[in-house]
Amino acid sequence: MRADGRSNNKMRPVKITRSYLKYPEGSALIEVGETQVICTASVEEKIPAFLKGREQGWITAEYAMMPRSTDVRVARERGKVNARSLEIQRLIGRSLRSVVDLNSLGERTIWIDCDVIQADGSTRTAAISGAYVALAEALFRLKRGALLDRFPFYDYLSAVSVGLFKDEPFLDLSFAEDSRAGVDMNIVMTASGKLVEVQGSAEDKPFSRRQMELMLDLAGEGVAEITARQKEALGPEITDLIGASVDYYLGLE
Repeated sequence: MRADGRSNNKMRPVKITRSYLKYPEGSALIEVGETQVICTASVEEKIPAFLKGREQGWITAEYAMMPRSTDVRVARERGKVNARSLEIQRLIGRSLRSVVDLNSLGERTIWIDCDVIQADGSTRTAAISGAYVALAEALFRLKRGALLDRFPFYDYLSAVSVGLFKDEPFLDLSFAEDSRAGVDMNIVMTASGKLVEVQGSAEDKPFSRRQMELMLDLAGEGVAEITARQKEALGPEITDLIGASVDYYLGLE
C-alpha cells in the first residue's frame, strides 16, 4: 500500500476541465492528483521556414514550471530555456504530431503551451494528456469554421508514469515516489495501445524485460483511464469527429 492508500495499479484522481481559459482556440486544466497543468492551443496562420512549399501544418510546444509550482520558488526562465524544459517541450510536440495528419492542417501552426501551476510528479505526462484536449478543441474550432476539410486525428493520445519499488511495478508516480523509485519511466501511448515514446532508466539496479512488460501493461491501464477522462472533457460533438477521423485513417492503412 502506498502513502496515499492507492494500490500498485491505481491512478491518482484525474480531472480535465476543457475551455479553461477565455482567449485560446483550445485550452484545458488537467489535474492528476496534486499535479495541475494549464494547457493551451493557439492557431497561427503561418508555418516555420523549413516547411515552406510542403503544403502542411506544424504543431510545436512550450513547457514551463511556474515560480511556486513546487515547495520552493522556481526561477522564471528568461531568455534561455533550461535543458529540462527544452527536452519536455520537444517531447510534447513530437508526441502530438504522431497522432495528427499534418497535411490536413493547411499551412498553419498550432502552438501548445503547457504551464505547470502545481507539481507533484508526472508533470510531463500530465502535460501531454491535457495538451491533447486543448489541441482537439482548437482543431474543432477550425473545422467548425470550415478551415479544415477533415478532422486530422489518427488516434487519442495520453501519457503516464510507471516505476519499480523493490521490484514491484507501480502506476502514476507522485513526486515522493518518483524520487525513491528504483526505475522511473514515462510512457506515451495511443488509445489503441501503440507506443509513441518510452523514457526510462534504472536508478538502482538493472531491470528485466519481464518487469518492463509489466510496467507497459500498467501504463496501458492508466492510458485507458486518462482516455476516458479526455472523452468526457471533450464531449460527444468532438469525440464523434475524432472517432470518424480514426476510422477514416484506419481504412487507409
